[in-house]
Amino acid sequence: MAGRIEDYAIIGDLEAAALVGRDGAIDWLCMPRFDSPACFASLLGSEDNGQWWISPADRRPCNRRCYRGDTLVLESVWETVGGAVKLIDFMPPRGEVPQIVRMVEGLSGQVHMRGELKLRFDNGRIVPWTRTMDSRTVSAVAGPDSAFLRCDRGVRMSDSKTCTTLDFSVSAGQRIAFVLGWSPSHVAAMPDVDTDAAMEKTLEFWRRWTAKCRYEGPWRDVVMRSLITLKALTYAPTGGIVAAATTSLPEYIGGDRNWDYRFCWLRDSTFTLSCLLRSGYREEAVAWKDWLVRAVAGEPSDLQPLYGVAGQRRLVETPAWWLPGYEGSQPVRFGNAAVDQLQLDVYGEVLNTVYSAVRAGVPIDRHVWSLMASFMQYLEKHWEEPDAGFWEVRGPRRHFVHSKIMSWVAADRALRLARVAGQRNSTERWRAMRREIRDEVCRRGWDDELGYFVQSYGSRRIDASALLLPRLGFLPPDDRRVLGTVEAVRRLDHHGFLRRYSVDDGGQDQVDGLSCGEGTFLACSLWYADALAMTGRQDEARAVFERVLAVRNDVGLLAEEWDPVARRQLGNTPQAFSHVALVNTAFALHGTRNQPRRSSGTR
Repeated sequence: MAGRIEDYAIIGDLEAAALVGRDGAIDWLCMPRFDSPACFASLLGSEDNGQWWISPADRRPCNRRCYRGDTLVLESVWETVGGAVKLIDFMPPRGEVPQIVRMVEGLSGQVHMRGELKLRFDNGRIVPWTRTMDSRTVSAVAGPDSAFLRCDRGVRMSDSKTCTTLDFSVSAGQRIAFVLGWSPSHVAAMPDVDTDAAMEKTLEFWRRWTAKCRYEGPWRDVVMRSLITLKALTYAPTGGIVAAATTSLPEYIGGDRNWDYRFCWLRDSTFTLSCLLRSGYREEAVAWKDWLVRAVAGEPSDLQPLYGVAGQRRLVETPAWWLPGYEGSQPVRFGNAAVDQLQLDVYGEVLNTVYSAVRAGVPIDRHVWSLMASFMQYLEKHWEEPDAGFWEVRGPRRHFVHSKIMSWVAADRALRLARVAGQRNSTERWRAMRREIRDEVCRRGWDDELGYFVQSYGSRRIDASALLLPRLGFLPPDDRRVLGTVEAVRRLDHHGFLRRYSVDDGGQDQVDGLSCGEGTFLACSLWYADALAMTGRQDEARAVFERVLAVRNDVGLLAEEWDPVARRQLGNTPQAFSHVALVNTAFALHGTRNQPRRSSGTR
C-alpha cells in the first residue's frame, strides 16, 4: 500500500521525476519524461504495478531524512539494533539516458539490507522480460521500453520473470551504489556510471543554481526549497513547467476528483514568471516565456488552457482500468479533458505574462506582438460568452467573474504593451473594451446587498479567486469592494484554511459537475495572506502564511490541498502552484514588513 501523500520526497533530473517514500520505496516514476507512461505506478495501485524499494530487512520507515543542503539529493537514515545506514537518492543531470542513483552507506555497525525492483511499463500494466546480463547487471525489456539495473560491487541479485531481489549487508564506512537507467528498447544500452562523480556533479549543479537566489528575507530556507521544487518540475529542453509530477492523487480520498497534472497550464504562467523573476532566475523566466510563445502559436480560437511539456496539444483523457487508484480513489486518469474547455481567462494570463516579462527587460519581437494582437481580436468578439472558468468546472458554463476580470486584464495589458511596442492601431477599441468590461463586472459581479464580488453572474457564492483582484490591478487594495470581498472570503475558512468556493447554496456538484467534496486549496490560503498584507493587515497575513508553512512535509514539500480534519495532504504532489504561491507570499510579506498596520475590520 502506498504511503500518505506527505510521505513522499521528489528527486529529478529536469526532465523526469521520481517520488521516494519514507520506507525507501520509489512508488512513482515516468520515463523518459514527466508525461511519459509510468514504469513505477504502485502509488496508484500495488507493488505489482511497479516499485523499487531498498531498506533494512524489516521494511520500516526511516528514522529521519532530509535533502543535502540546497540540493535535490535526498538522504534517508535508518537506525537499527545492528547499526545505522543511510540511503542517498538522486537523479544526475540528464546525460545519454535518464538514471536514478541509489547509494547505501553504512554509518555504524552492520545492517542487513533488502530490496526489490519490479518494473512495470505502460503505466504499471506491462510486465517486462527480465534477465541477468552479468554478475552486476539486470535488464528488463517490453515493447518500446528497456531498463538496466547495475550494481558497483558484489550484491546478490536474483531475478525472476517479474522481479529482481537484492540481498546484502553494509558495514560502517562501506558504500554500495545501484544505478537504474532507461533507454528505448531498440537501443538497449546503458553507459558505465562513476556514481561518486555523478553525485558530485549533481551537488555542484544545485549549488550553482541555488546561489543565484536573491531572496534574503526571514523565510529564505522555505523559499529556497520551493524554488528547487519548481526547478525540479521544469522540463529543461523546452522551459515548460509541469503542474505536478503525478496524476490522479485524489482531492478527496475515495472520490473522483483525480486529475493528471503532468502538463503545463497557461494559468500558472503569470504566477510562475513573477516568482522566478523576483527570485533572480531570469534565464528560467526567459525559457518559460519562450515555451509559452511556441505553445500558443497558431489560431487564437485554438488557444488551450494547458499544453504538454514540448507544447503538444493532444492530451486525451483516458481512464486506467487496471489501476485501483490511490486508497481506492477512482478513476485513475491519464491526459486531461480540460484541454478542450473554453477558459477565457487564459487570454488574460498570456497577455499578463508577456507584459510581466517586458517589464523585467525580457525583449519581445514583432512575431510575439502580432500573436498578442490576434488574441485580442478573438477576445473582443468572445469575452461576453460563458466559460468553464478558473477552476475548470465540469458543470455548465457560466459567466464567471474571474474570467471577465481576466478579459479586462488582457485589454489593460494589451494597451500597456502597445505603448512599449509603438503599436497604436487598435488601442481605442481595447480602451473601450476595458471600460465596458469593468462597468459590467462592477454592475453584475458585485452584489451590494452581500457586500462582495460573487463567483458568477446571478450567483451568491464567494470564490477565492476574488482575492486576486487587487493584485491584478482591477481595483485598488483600499477600495471598499476589495475590502468587503477579502472579509467575505473568510466564509470559505475550514479549520484555518480556505476552500476554493462556497457550497452553501445548492451543493458543490451544482458548481463543477462532480459529486464528492475536496480539501482546502493551499494556494487560496496564500492568496488570502497576500490580500491581507495588501490591505494593511500584516499580522493576520503572517499568521495565515505560517499556518501553511506548518503543513509542509518533513522535507518542505506541498501537495495541492490539505485536509485539516484528517491532517493530511491531498491532491497531486509536489504541486507547482502551491510552491509558486508560497514564494510570492514570502516576497509580499517581506516587502510589507515595515508598512503601517490596520485593524482587521472593513471600512
